[in-house]
Amino acid sequence: MKRSSLLLQVNLKSSAVLDISELSRKSGIPASKLRYYEEVGLIRSVGRNGLRRVFETNVLTRLSLIALGQVAGFSLAEIREMLDSERRPEIDREMVGAKADLLDRRIKELTALRDGLRHVVTCKAPSHLECPTFQRFMRIAQTRQALRGRDQKKASTRGKVGNRKSLSFDGF
Repeated sequence: MKRSSLLLQVNLKSSAVLDISELSRKSGIPASKLRYYEEVGLIRSVGRNGLRRVFETNVLTRLSLIALGQVAGFSLAEIREMLDSERRPEIDREMVGAKADLLDRRIKELTALRDGLRHVVTCKAPSHLECPTFQRFMRIAQTRQALRGRDQKKASTRGKVGNRKSLSFDGF
């Protein structure tokens, strides 16, 4: 009887928690990054097994949500805010919608930029510098770079990125 009780405890432990090396292997995320995620509050260990951190298996879901958030362009701070709930993450639909809108604008800008580059390839002007469309393309790029530099300077003095409307390559 003692033996089956011991086996049951081992089985419960192995299925309910993962040490950091198991979590790293299952998630594909290096242990150093998992420790960082814990340090910044994205995940939480439930204890230690010797010197190794131990995590509940549901942390795999959180890691998947973190990866999805990063792919979508959210910062770790934004992801932490959305995953603030300990048990069941509550995804801020308004924040996700705003990110989707931002991605739509970025896709539109990149599409216009691609079209501009395609124009450069097929332009009949003897020199690209003589092409009015290419000249407009250069002016937009220079203005964008100047705005980006100004925003970075403001951000370094204020400690955050400013909210400016993007200058688009639309109509290129």
